[in-house]
Amino acid sequence: MSKIEHFMPLLVQREEEGALAPLLSHGQVHFLWIKHSNLYLVATTSKNANASLVYSFLYKTIEVFCEYFKELEEESIRDNFVIVYELLDELMDFGFPQTTDSKILQEYITQQSNKLETGKSRVPPTVTNAVSWRSEGIKYKKNEVFIDVIESVNLLVNANGSVLLSEIVGTIKLKVFLSGMPELRLGLNDRVLFELTGRSKNKSVELEDVKFHQCVRLSRFDNDRTISFIPPDGDFELM
Repeated sequence: MSKIEHFMPLLVQREEEGALAPLLSHGQVHFLWIKHSNLYLVATTSKNANASLVYSFLYKTIEVFCEYFKELEEESIRDNFVIVYELLDELMDFGFPQTTDSKILQEYITQQSNKLETGKSRVPPTVTNAVSWRSEGIKYKKNEVFIDVIESVNLLVNANGSVLLSEIVGTIKLKVFLSGMPELRLGLNDRVLFELTGRSKNKSVELEDVKFHQCVRLSRFDNDRTISFIPPDGDFELM
């Protein structure tokens, strides 16, 4: 606990020297840090830890806090100190990431402190399920799914008018109100479109750096480009 006191002076010193890096070391301890608005989130390790796992965890922690407090800044940490402690206790155990899904955490860590009944401190079964992102027994009178495709086009053209670089960066967001444990399949119909317009049949839209939500069955996508998944309840980013 005393080691963290060396972090800020070290950060300031490196900044002045112009040698600031995302990983700072002091003796045997390494500080892996990220900055969010006016806060520094710092992970400390004395071992040769998996750095990408540590950074993924720090960004996931920000995501969870934002789900709870809407804005993550110094004031929201002070106002929700007890909940922050409870969340950190669930997010990590003995230095290993545990439950990092805010929807599951919200099942048993509520923001109304008076709702926390002692004696009922049982872990929701969802945490140990194969489908850890969705609770069982969800019921809706009307089954609905809303899909939003949000895209931005990046284009670089030189003075002669020829295209140097063009790409589309996008996300597919879903809002799901379905009962039970539904199995959804989303097909990419780019091949159908190419066949209709008479372009090469084996061509398909190139997807680069695709990042799926954990609910997607990756083996199905590799085989036939079908995105098959059991969705979480409510809002989430599919890919």
